[in-house]
Amino acid sequence: MTTPSLNTLRAFDAAARHGTLSAAARELQVTTGAVSQQINQLEAVLEAKLFERHRRGLRLTEAGLQLHRPIEQAMGLIQQGIDSLNSRSTRISIAISPSLAAKWLFPSLSEIAERNPEIDLQIITAQAPDQSDAEFILHLGAAPSTAGRKVDLLCETPLVAVTGPTLIARAPVIARESFFAQYLLIEDASRPWAKWLSESGTTFQSHQVAQSALALDAAEAGTGIALVPAIMAKDALAAGGLVKLKEFPPEPGRGLYLIRPANTPASKARRIVEDWIRSAV
Repeated sequence: MTTPSLNTLRAFDAAARHGTLSAAARELQVTTGAVSQQINQLEAVLEAKLFERHRRGLRLTEAGLQLHRPIEQAMGLIQQGIDSLNSRSTRISIAISPSLAAKWLFPSLSEIAERNPEIDLQIITAQAPDQSDAEFILHLGAAPSTAGRKVDLLCETPLVAVTGPTLIARAPVIARESFFAQYLLIEDASRPWAKWLSESGTTFQSHQVAQSALALDAAEAGTGIALVPAIMAKDALAAGGLVKLKEFPPEPGRGLYLIRPANTPASKARRIVEDWIRSAV
């Protein structure tokens, strides 16, 4: 007799536990048709009917019950082994946008590296980090989807208007639209200057760059005034490389979010990295 493949046994186990093909397909992240095909293959190999199909779903036959008990135990042992290895792993991945990585994360990486040299941090930069399958995702913007994930708001993110001290040494007492319209305004693809100044009908000159980090670099060089999330500018403000001219209140629901897969097993390395991320905000 041909030995059934692991995929057919996984499909059988999922269908037996859930009682429907659709629920089994969601767990396995495949189509309902794929699960049905795997079960048909298993029944053909074993020359036995494993399920009774009825209107509400599936019901195990006597042969199905006899097979499922050891299969369920075996699948549990396999998962225990995987979880055990994952819990000891010290390689941790973090997905983050390039600008947030450059202006906020990278400057503080040496701290965790010195304290925990055994942890191998992999930084994955992406324009849409919330689409990554990394163990930790740092998402800056509107609240992300929570489907199958744990999502925490780490902080709200007001926007700040900043420039280098060579252009403007001190912030004005009242920074009105007319004040900013005197200078070249630098903004990224989200067009924050345009959104604010268009409300008052103020005419202004702007230069658009691809990323917030580039806007900050240009502002620090005295090229113009950038409008960026405060978390990206805080280090340069503290060091005196930037001057804050105005702060805008955060929009409801927008901020820095920490995203983790819902079923990731706990480990010492993950706890250390998560504590470090939270302390850096």
